[in-house]
Amino acid sequence: MPPSNQPLAGQVALVTGSSRGIGFAIARKVGRLGAAVSLCARHSGPLEAARRTLVEEGISAVATQTDLTQKEQVERLVEETRRQLGDIDIAVNNAGIGWFGPLHEASEADWDRVIDTNLKAPFLLLRSVVPHMIRRRSGHVIQIASLAGKNAFAGGGIYCASKWGLLGMSYAAAEDLRGYGIRTSVICPGSVLTEFSSPAGKDPNKMLQPDDVAHVVEMILLQQTQSFISEISIRPAQKP
Repeated sequence: MPPSNQPLAGQVALVTGSSRGIGFAIARKVGRLGAAVSLCARHSGPLEAARRTLVEEGISAVATQTDLTQKEQVERLVEETRRQLGDIDIAVNNAGIGWFGPLHEASEADWDRVIDTNLKAPFLLLRSVVPHMIRRRSGHVIQIASLAGKNAFAGGGIYCASKWGLLGMSYAAAEDLRGYGIRTSVICPGSVLTEFSSPAGKDPNKMLQPDDVAHVVEMILLQQTQSFISEISIRPAQKP
């Protein structure tokens, strides 16, 4: 049995978009809980800085520069993680981008960029990771979605579509995979204070913090094995 202060000892967690913000907070959280962590992001500089920070804290971490919208790069990410750390027990789809404005003013390139990152990339990672989990009949997939996947807002057409789609895909995957002992969970945060979410017009002290989302990931991963948490919505205690 792993020590009580490191309940994820011996496990491997792959966290996408983990060079900063929510992804980095999640990677640090699962690392502190004992997991070896695989980081990935598009840009090598911030990614390597994130890896060094975790290693200096005593966390086993590797980093792979990856464009998650490219099938070959996702497959390479998974194989590099397995080669360096072992089989993946936890996969967290966190990477995401947004484009905001009236839908009729968006270009096809705007649509493709958001949908490919927020919806296609989680599909590609799930497809690459899950066969190994099925073989071992265990694993946990966590999708970082958004309240925008439930509540539309002006200027959010593409972003809402991507997160609505992610929710639908994840719920279906949960039904596909539960018979193999694989748990699939979704987290839907409100606005989180990161570089992605500008606090313009909001009180940043009242916004969710990356660690708030990381705490929810911890709750999900430490759930008893006879059940799984399918979805958690998280909002700030006060409207920012």
